[in-house]
Amino acid sequence: HLNFNSQYVPKGVTYDSTEILMDPNPIRTALNVCNFLINQTVYAVVVSHPASGDLSAAAVSYTSGFYHIPVIGISSRDSAFSDKNIHVSFLRTVPPYSHQADVWMEFLKHFNYLKVIFIHSSDTDGRALLGRFQSTSQNLGDDTETKVQVETIIEFEPGLESLTDQLLEVKNLQSRVYLMYAGKADAEVVFRDAGLLNMTGLYYAWIVTEQALEASNVPVGTLGLKLVNSTSEKDHIKDSIYVLASAIREMNQTEVISKAPRDCGDSGHIWETGKTLFEFIRNQTLVNGSTGYVAFDNNGDRINAEYDIINVQFNQTEISVGQYHYSNNEKKMILKLDEKAIIWPGGTGEPPPGCMIPTHLKVLTIEEKPFVYVREIQTYENCTQDETHCPHYNSTGFVSYCCKGFCVDLLKHLANKINVTYDLALSPDGQFGSYVIKNSSMGGKKEWTGLIGELVNERADMIVAPLTINPERAEFIEFSKPFKYQGITILEKKPSRSSTLVSFLQPFSNTLWILVMVSVHVVALVLYLLDRFSPFGRFKISTTDTTEEDALNLSSAIWFAWGVLLNSGIGEGTPRSFSARVLGMVWAGFAMIIVASYTANLAAFLVLERPKTKLTGINDARLRNTMENLTCATVKGSAVDMYFRRQVELSNMYRTMEANNYDTAEEAIQDVKNGKLMAFIWDSSRLEYEAAQDCELVTSGELFGRSGYGIGLQKGSPWADAVTIAILDFHESGVMESLDNRWILQGNLQQCEQFEKTPNTLGLKNMAGVFILVAAGIVGGIGLIIIEMAYKKHQIRKQKRMELARHAADKWRGAIEKRKTLRATIAAQRRLKANGVNDPSTLSLSVDALPRHCMEGRSPVHAWPGGCDIRQRTHHADDIDVITTARRNKSYGSILPDMIV
Repeated sequence: HLNFNSQYVPKGVTYDSTEILMDPNPIRTALNVCNFLINQTVYAVVVSHPASGDLSAAAVSYTSGFYHIPVIGISSRDSAFSDKNIHVSFLRTVPPYSHQADVWMEFLKHFNYLKVIFIHSSDTDGRALLGRFQSTSQNLGDDTETKVQVETIIEFEPGLESLTDQLLEVKNLQSRVYLMYAGKADAEVVFRDAGLLNMTGLYYAWIVTEQALEASNVPVGTLGLKLVNSTSEKDHIKDSIYVLASAIREMNQTEVISKAPRDCGDSGHIWETGKTLFEFIRNQTLVNGSTGYVAFDNNGDRINAEYDIINVQFNQTEISVGQYHYSNNEKKMILKLDEKAIIWPGGTGEPPPGCMIPTHLKVLTIEEKPFVYVREIQTYENCTQDETHCPHYNSTGFVSYCCKGFCVDLLKHLANKINVTYDLALSPDGQFGSYVIKNSSMGGKKEWTGLIGELVNERADMIVAPLTINPERAEFIEFSKPFKYQGITILEKKPSRSSTLVSFLQPFSNTLWILVMVSVHVVALVLYLLDRFSPFGRFKISTTDTTEEDALNLSSAIWFAWGVLLNSGIGEGTPRSFSARVLGMVWAGFAMIIVASYTANLAAFLVLERPKTKLTGINDARLRNTMENLTCATVKGSAVDMYFRRQVELSNMYRTMEANNYDTAEEAIQDVKNGKLMAFIWDSSRLEYEAAQDCELVTSGELFGRSGYGIGLQKGSPWADAVTIAILDFHESGVMESLDNRWILQGNLQQCEQFEKTPNTLGLKNMAGVFILVAAGIVGGIGLIIIEMAYKKHQIRKQKRMELARHAADKWRGAIEKRKTLRATIAAQRRLKANGVNDPSTLSLSVDALPRHCMEGRSPVHAWPGGCDIRQRTHHADDIDVITTARRNKSYGSILPDMIV
């Protein structure tokens, strides 16, 4: 009929055909292709299958493909034909068995089955079906909130004898939906063992491929697929012919069609037109083909093939309950089901839930104040009423702890709301979890650690902790709606103003203090000069009773100037003259202004000043271009750490802080308190709590990286919706607000705010300089009095020496007078002698006239000066002075002269 269809065959063109019967022996088939087809110069081959054997179609594909002659299969559904490295020019109007995964995925979406168990034989088709199912699931996850998760996979070798052990392992898993690819014989074994384990009854769902439906013991309620028009070779040949004619017509308009090869012995000839023709055939579509909508994918496999949905009912009756077909209106494949006609396992008309919803959950948490407080106990101790037992499991056993806090109370409310029980445990490695490469030296793959790893590896059902919702984690686990919204902020210690020993001098600058000191002494000097030279000063009007000490001397002027400046009483030494008093009043006004200004500034410096934060926020230049003396950090592998890794503009800052990151938030906060860490970047909820607990800590800047804390669950968890609804209800009913007030705020925030409003109390460190000044004054006074006493003693010794010298001088004068008298007496005696008078009594009288005490016990030699010795000076003729010293002899009372030159 093709040659008479002008739509496909233009005038002047005629198609010829030839055919051969396939041999079950693939070698004979290959030889027949060479001898009876290629020798006839064929441009394309349409191949079916022999009555027995399944390799003959492959032999046709190999032989024709060697010369790039296109081959269209109409019955071969093995996945091996999709491999273009082997079957280079093979196309087919029937889909491979692996394409049933597309129908399965639509079916699972329809019933919202998000977790399945996959059973397949370990042949090419089984593995291809699993691979296509997983890739389709991944693509499905891009468009919907969730994607279908394969909970576990059972793979068996064809020729199965028993599957009981593998089925027992999966019986206690959550999923109750079983997808199976198996041949007829293997399917019978699987159905037999599953029936013995009561895994084909109520609440179970079995979805199988076409081959498995051929088993004799398919359980009631099983759903399977059957390809529409799969046995109508005439329809497939017709569609193949029209696809070929359409491709050749289109190719003839743009390409030069060379002659096809006709000799199998010419091994070096490759027909390039055959390659081009294959591409044109692959791009053809038949909208209204005899087998439906005909189109091909990149591998030449039929796409948009139609299936019937088969339901096995009582007495092994197979009923079609739906179709998977192409919709011309929607331009895609759609699934149409008659749910009322479906009988499910157990004979019920209600679809099973798809999974066994556990009512006892294993919940993990982590220590993070104020959300989770942890207290270690002994094995024989019990937790208090507001605490929950939360052991920490490790490789050697476990350690008992008691937990309480925001998240523990939230878990209690949640368990009551959704009616579950739970076992609470701490994170095995104490971490939230990071996505790292394990065994990197051996080419290991990336895996999650910490809490996330436990959930991904299905060792836990739920995480109730301050777990930040972020894209990295949401790709592997499922989050509830946030139970608390928060962001990232910076914690630092309030900068304490350094209180030095001279803090009391801070109100004035050094220059001003120097000017004040100079002014005091300049004013004192001027006061002294004014009062001294004024005609009305004390020096000028002093009366006979007034001495110079009462006048204003320089010392009194300095005392007066300091007294006025320091506001101390001045009892004496005030200026007397009018001019000096005018200067004193001006100085008093100056002192009042200086003292008032000092007092006001001192209050501002020591009392009213509140320290501010060192940083302005995440955009602070010191954080972006970190200096050596500024250290900031976060927690390794945390959501904050992931946030910094995502932000390109924070890359420099992250490289700097990565080396300083801590294992836990507790260590970092403690280092901030100790001053070892300047800035700790973490979740705002925790840091605001710490700032409320310790008024020396403060959060700086605005929040950034806003997100929320959510409850973590496994992908496809049946509790996801229930948990989210419960969280939203807690927000509306005020449960979250009460938990905030109890655990996070705790009234401490108001105390810190009140503390901020009250002025600082001055302490010793603020006023230590004043006390040291007083101590210095005391020490100075003691030192000065010692100097005064030493000076006074020096003056006394000097006065004594002066008195001694004065007394000696007086005696010297007396002795001089006596000698003068003695000389006069001797001179008189000499004159008498010269005049002839010799009266010795005169000399005796003269001697007796001396004081009595001078006449006894005196040494004539050592009586100089001022002694009571009598010295006579005689003048000889040769003018030699002879000093005669008379000493009274105690025995004889005579005068004994000693001659001394």
